[in-house]
Amino acid sequence: HRSSEQIEEFVNNSWYNYSDGDDKGKHPWDGETNIKYSGPKPPYDFLNVEEKYSFVKTPRWKGMPMEVGPLARLLVGYGRGNKEIQEAVNAALAHLNVPVDALFSTLGRTAARGIETQLVANWTMEFYDTLMNNIKNGDERMANMDNWEPSSWPKEAKGVGFCEAPRGALAHWIKIKDGKTENYQQVVPTTWNASPRDAKGQRSAYESTLIGTPIANPELPLEIIRTIHSFDPCLACAVHLYDEHGKHISQVQNIESCES
Repeated sequence: HRSSEQIEEFVNNSWYNYSDGDDKGKHPWDGETNIKYSGPKPPYDFLNVEEKYSFVKTPRWKGMPMEVGPLARLLVGYGRGNKEIQEAVNAALAHLNVPVDALFSTLGRTAARGIETQLVANWTMEFYDTLMNNIKNGDERMANMDNWEPSSWPKEAKGVGFCEAPRGALAHWIKIKDGKTENYQQVVPTTWNASPRDAKGQRSAYESTLIGTPIANPELPLEIIRTIHSFDPCLACAVHLYDEHGKHISQVQNIESCES
């Protein structure tokens, strides 16, 4: 896909190093994931955003930050004149008694998830019927397993898979050499939305959205949590294991692949 060649990931503000320097982006097929933490020693209260300050890389399309997710999809469909999307969005706006520009908000992103769910539910039977009719008519392209046989692969190959996941645009990139994975990179929804600033100082969706957010109680900034939650973030988690007496046994830290 032509657009796939226009994606780069930067690490100028991320705790990673590129072997040939951090000042230029890399296409995911050539991507590297070399962790080098240079931030403050935990616990800490603040990060210096003039230096590397995140474990998230910075993906860019044509050098520009992108917001991905249900709201982005609805706005594209709305702007292109999709009647079903326009009707669903307009109905929600009328019910809330707000204008269309109210969608550019925490409320808008939260509402978009519900609106899109309604649309997808309505489309599901149509998709299913189309799929079954294709199969009955001999169109089995959706189940073509020919390329899954390793003996059919060339000595070197590469591929990419794109889809729109519930929380936004998702792509996996692979290079194969001698029948083995040589490089594998993922550019996932939360990476687009949560990424740190790029070399031009351009903010991604999380940072841009938080600017100017009113905080009722600075000691309990729930508004910030609500805004970030509206993006449906896919973030790292930790599991603490205790015995029946409450004694801590171990901790397993899992930084999900969506943040690699």
